Amino acid sequence: MQRFTISLMGALLSISLVTAAVAASNAKVTPISRAERCSDLNRQVDEALETHAAATQVTAAKALQRKGNRFCANKKQAQGIRMLANALKLLGVTPIDPVQ
Repeated sequence: MQRFTISLMGALLSISLVTAAVAASNAKVTPISRAERCSDLNRQVDEALETHAAATQVTAAKALQRKGNRFCANKKQAQGIRMLANALKLLGVTPIDPVQ
């Protein structure tokens, strides 16, 4: 009887884990636009410049931020996103992906 109870509990646990995994995979993910990503990364660079003001690469990071913002403004968001991400990396910060 005890083995049956343990087996039944294991089966129920397995079913609930599978159900949770399926529910999570069916969740809708709304991708953000490249323009939104540009804005998000620009905000991250601004924050990183405030918190890492003593970093040796501040001048280069600011230059990359300006260049990235120009790309984003001129409908070349992919290049702008790369520039902004590189600016963060110069400051020693990992770009944060948006929560979707």
